[in-house]
Amino acid sequence: MFKLADLLKAALLSAVFVVPVFAENHHAKSPKFRTADISDNITMLRGKGGNIAVLSGKQGILMVDSDYQDMSPALQKALQQFGGEDRLTYMINTHWHGDHSQGNLHFGHKAQIVAHDNVRERLLTSQEVKLFKMVTEPYPEHALPSITYKQEMTLHINGEEVGVVHFPGGHTDGDSVVFFKKANVVHMGDLYFNGFFPFVDIQNGGSVKKMADNVSAVIEMIDEKTIVIPGHGPVSNKAELSEFRDMLRGTSAEVIAMRDKGMNLGQMQVEGLSSDWIDWTDGFLSEQVWIGILNSSLEADK
Repeated sequence: MFKLADLLKAALLSAVFVVPVFAENHHAKSPKFRTADISDNITMLRGKGGNIAVLSGKQGILMVDSDYQDMSPALQKALQQFGGEDRLTYMINTHWHGDHSQGNLHFGHKAQIVAHDNVRERLLTSQEVKLFKMVTEPYPEHALPSITYKQEMTLHINGEEVGVVHFPGGHTDGDSVVFFKKANVVHMGDLYFNGFFPFVDIQNGGSVKKMADNVSAVIEMIDEKTIVIPGHGPVSNKAELSEFRDMLRGTSAEVIAMRDKGMNLGQMQVEGLSSDWIDWTDGFLSEQVWIGILNSSLEADK
């Protein structure tokens, strides 16, 4: 006999493939990277995948995340303004998903790759994200993180103190948040989708509750002047990050209330969330898929 959790998982996967997922719209192909100056020596690059941060200076380039593989030629061009890809010294992967790490396949020949221990472990073997029908084959040695850590580490480059801190079990099991301490800038990776419902990889160690808890912990570590770089979306700040945390907790509470009424996933998706969250639907996940993720996360948290 099937266990209840198995039936719920099957229902979620069924709903996922019926309800539209607007991943292709969100990751529309970009022939080049758009740039945003964050500080004197930190720049954000927005391409097809996750937001990239570049710290440049006399000691070379530190880059946070590397986008999709097919964006590597455009990223090569974007790096020319900082002296070119040959000046890459470190490349940090905030997690293992391909929209943040496939560029390793090219730029791993240039830089030392830094990530949490779990990122290297996942990239050593085949991985799958069923929601996006995405299978990641094992990375070759040059594209794997060669410098890994368990809880936190510090890199010193270009006069900056770069703190790399593991916040477990939020988006994935290998999430890193990168703190540029002197510049008062933080790169959140996919613990933060600015302005829309996030993807939470329940299948691979993620949890909506833990994501909210991790975001709350970061909020306590920054101030009102901190510039916040999200994994996806425009440059942000502490107030907007707090709104994202509140959305995670608020929508979770609504799904918990519907579950307490005995509603199944399909009924919850028909019922929908309150109008409080309408502004968060302008992204790549529909409200119905987000309800499915919330429900799946609550089941996993048990």
